[in-house]
Amino acid sequence: MNCCQLDIYEREFDAEEAEVELRLYHRSGPRRATRMLLDVLKTQSITHTSLLDVGGGVGVIQHELIGAGVVSQAVDVDASTAYLNMARQESERRQQASRVTYLHGDFVELAAQIEPADIVTLDRVICCYPDMETLVRLSVERARRFYALVFPRSGWWMRMGGRLLNLARPVVGLTVPLYIHPTPAVDALVRGHGFERLFHGKTAIWQTIVYRRVA
Repeated sequence: MNCCQLDIYEREFDAEEAEVELRLYHRSGPRRATRMLLDVLKTQSITHTSLLDVGGGVGVIQHELIGAGVVSQAVDVDASTAYLNMARQESERRQQASRVTYLHGDFVELAAQIEPADIVTLDRVICCYPDMETLVRLSVERARRFYALVFPRSGWWMRMGGRLLNLARPVVGLTVPLYIHPTPAVDALVRGHGFERLFHGKTAIWQTIVYRRVA
C-alpha cells in the first residue's frame, strides 16, 4: 500500500467517524457480530494471553478482552491515525494503555516486524482490503492459538449490494471500496495454516468465524 492509498484510509476513517464509533460503543456495547467473537473467546478458559488486533478501530476487542482478563498484552495495528488515537484515549480512560502497543500503517507492510500472538483478530477489516489472500495469510501466520474474523457474508445478494454501493460511492461520500471476499476462499486459507473452525455465526450482513489451532 503506497502513501496515496494510506491517505484514502485516513480520509475515510477520520476523527469524526472515530468519535461516532466510540459513542456507539459507549451507548450499546460491541456490535452484535463483534460480541459473538468476544463471547466465544471468553468461553475458552484462557487467561493472560497476547492479542494482535489488526484494524482494531476504536479498540473494542482490546478493551473487552483485557477487561475480562483474557488478554494481558495487545498490539493494535491500524491504517487510521484517528482510530488509533481514539483507541489509545479509551485505553487510558480504562487504565489499560500500558498493556497495548499501537502501530500505524498497513499491516501487510508491517507484518515482518510483528511478533506472533495467542489470538489474532480482524473485525470488519478484510472487507476494506483488496488483497485478501496476503492479508489473511500474513495475519494467520501470526496466530498461535485462535484466529477470528468478522467480514461480510458472500451470498449473491451481498455481492450485488456491494457492487451497487461501490457504484454509489461518490454520491454517499465513501472513498474505500467494499470487497465481498468469498467465504470458502477465506476458510480454505485459514484451514491451510493448521486451524479448524470453532464457531460460525451470522447476522443479516456480517459473519463471525472463530478458528482454533489444531493440536
